[in-house]
Amino acid sequence: MQEDFTNTELEKAVAFFERAEDVAATDNFDYAIDMYMEGLRRAPDALEDGHGALRKIALIRQGKGGKKPSVVEKMKYHGGKNPLDEMLNAEYLLAKDPDHLPYAETMLKAAIAGGYHRTAEWLAHLVFEANRSSDKPSAAIYLMLKDAYISLEMFGKAVTACRLASELKPTDGALKDEYRALTAQMTMQNGKYGQAGTTFRDSLKDKDKQRKVYTASNAVKTKEALEEAVYDAKKGYEQDPDSSVRVLRYAEALCNLKTEQGYDDAVILLQKAFQRTGDFVYKRREGEMRIKKLKGDVRKARNQMHGKAGDAKLKNQLIVAFDLLNKAELEHYKNCVNEYPTDLAMKYDYALCLIKNKRYDEAIPLLQEAQKDPRRKLQAMDETGVCFFLKGWYADAIDIFRNALEACEVKDDQIAKDLRYNLARSHEENGDSEKALELYRKLAQLDFAYKDVSQRVNKLRNANSD
Repeated sequence: MQEDFTNTELEKAVAFFERAEDVAATDNFDYAIDMYMEGLRRAPDALEDGHGALRKIALIRQGKGGKKPSVVEKMKYHGGKNPLDEMLNAEYLLAKDPDHLPYAETMLKAAIAGGYHRTAEWLAHLVFEANRSSDKPSAAIYLMLKDAYISLEMFGKAVTACRLASELKPTDGALKDEYRALTAQMTMQNGKYGQAGTTFRDSLKDKDKQRKVYTASNAVKTKEALEEAVYDAKKGYEQDPDSSVRVLRYAEALCNLKTEQGYDDAVILLQKAFQRTGDFVYKRREGEMRIKKLKGDVRKARNQMHGKAGDAKLKNQLIVAFDLLNKAELEHYKNCVNEYPTDLAMKYDYALCLIKNKRYDEAIPLLQEAQKDPRRKLQAMDETGVCFFLKGWYADAIDIFRNALEACEVKDDQIAKDLRYNLARSHEENGDSEKALELYRKLAQLDFAYKDVSQRVNKLRNANSD
């Protein structure tokens, strides 16, 4: 249950948030994290000036080479005496390792247990988008999100999470039954989405501070709110134009307008900051914004193509949009790898771009380095094997896929199925149809609807019977 904070505590929270922003502007990120923690302890459901602002600072800190939490910190901030302690401890670790989403999952569960519903919604969205955009989405994470959305009475979201989990586990009949039940609940729900009761917003007496803390945290932002966010960010930037935090916040506010002018102004702002300082954090953010915009252009071109596959002009627009996105991704990740030579995540992402462009010899060394990251080891091994397969080095691909499959702790999850399939394909192309058939059969027994495995079993059986 959400604690009843006094107005004095709320005022202190605002002071800590403001102090955190000022400290972060001097690149003293670790101290800023401590200030955010103090503020959030007094106002656990504060989003824009609390959780959201801390998330932005954490990403900037990461881009500037901030260290991950030490072993001592991981032990110190593990768990908690109550939901608030557990949520803030996990958030501290997430701030120092923004890519480690298990910390966000822990935060989500604790936020629900503590009744911090607005924070829980934000965290659920963060975890959902990260899982959905992953190369290997996890059914387990979707199921965790499904349960979280049910607790929040967000049945529409719960249905989506359950459906995506079911797609990854097509043979799970119980999951299909639950999906149907949730769909029925969703139809009966009447306007409960986003109504989480009394929040920090309701508690603040000072309307100006109330507006500053919450205006920009709504899921759907009005044009006026977006323009006000630009105005506030611009004021902060003009007060200290050398602060990377304030430059990036201003650029993000401009980009959030989702207008051509806003995007162009954001790019110019970041380019000038990079030229003035040489700080790569500005160039990296510019690249991320460019890719995000180009992905939007691709989606728009695809939507225009719907039902008009024969329209040569629209088809050409889609090809051009894809080409621009592809070039932007290659340039961005190449720059990031050059700037952050020890960042294994960057090397993995750059390798995926190279694979799409059939530059396998360049991708393989990057993937081999990325295998040192425990979070991406199996995926990196899988992609390495794919590169050898596409080069026609089937015996080498077989070795890699087999080793990766042996390293899988769970033998029936998505990555294990991918590896088993790729191993079978490699045996088939290498001329060992008997071994390929054996692997396809085992995969069909596990997931009959997986890719074209049933057709390949029939094809090899018929060939062997001839």
